Amino acid sequence: MTKSSIPPKNDSIHSNDFDADEVLKFQKLADTWWDTNGDMAPLHKYNPARLGYIRERIVSHFEKDTQSFTPLENLSVLDVGCGGGILSEPLCRMGGMVTGIDVTEKLINVANLHAQQGGLSIDYRHTSAETLAENGEQFDVVICSEVIEHVPNPQSLVSTLSKVLKPNGILFISTINRTYKSYALAIVGAEYVLRWLPKGTHQWEKFLRPSEIATMLDTCSMTMTNATGLCLNILKWQWQQKPNDLQVNYITTAIHQSPDKSHKPDIKS
Repeated sequence: MTKSSIPPKNDSIHSNDFDADEVLKFQKLADTWWDTNGDMAPLHKYNPARLGYIRERIVSHFEKDTQSFTPLENLSVLDVGCGGGILSEPLCRMGGMVTGIDVTEKLINVANLHAQQGGLSIDYRHTSAETLAENGEQFDVVICSEVIEHVPNPQSLVSTLSKVLKPNGILFISTINRTYKSYALAIVGAEYVLRWLPKGTHQWEKFLRPSEIATMLDTCSMTMTNATGLCLNILKWQWQQKPNDLQVNYITTAIHQSPDKSHKPDIKS
C-alpha cells in the first residue's frame, strides 16, 4: 500500500490565514479539479511554467544535477494550499518527499484519490501551515502558489511560511501583481470576457505587488532573491518565464536572511 492510498491525515486546523468564503469558493471546484478542459484548465496550462522555474531554482540552491530526472530527491517539500494536487504530483515525480496541505477537506480527498490512481506517495493533509508551524515541522522547500491573494492577512501567512522553512531552505511564492494590466487581464479578460475562470475567483484589491511581498519577507528576516514574471504567449498559447515583466502573474524566491544581502534584487514593481 502506498502512502497516498492511506486516508489523508486530518490535523486539527488552527489558522488565521484563510478566509471561509474563499474555502467555499474552491470547494465548489473540487469535482472538476483534474479536468483539463474544465474550470481549472487555466491552472493546468500555467503549471509547466511555474514548475520549470521552481525546478531551476531548487537545482541551483541545493547544487543538484541539472540533468537529473529526480532533482528533488532527498528534499522535503511542502505545497501550501495544494488544492487537488496539480503541483504536488510533478514535484513528487521529480523525487521530492512531498507534503500537500489544504484547509479544504474535499480538495484533499480529490488530491489523495488522484495520487492513489497514479501510484504516487504524497502526504496529503487537511490542515494549515499555521498548525504545522505550531508542531515544529519544517521543510527544505516551501511553496505557496496562487494562495496569498486569497487570504485575509498576507503578512501573517508569510510569517508562518518562514517558520515552516528550514534554515537553509528555499521558499517560493507566486501570485498576481496589483496593476491596471492585471485588472484588465486577470479579472476582466479571464473571468468576464474569455471565461477562463469562474467570476469572482479573484479580487483585484487583494493582489500584491512584488515590493510588498519583499517587505513582508524582510519583516520575517527573509530575503527575496529572485522574481520573474509568468506570462501567456498568445501565439504559442503557452505560459513562459519573462523576468522583466512582473505586471500580472509572477513568482518569487526567498531564503532566510544572511549577513550578505548583496544578492537582494531591486524590486520596484
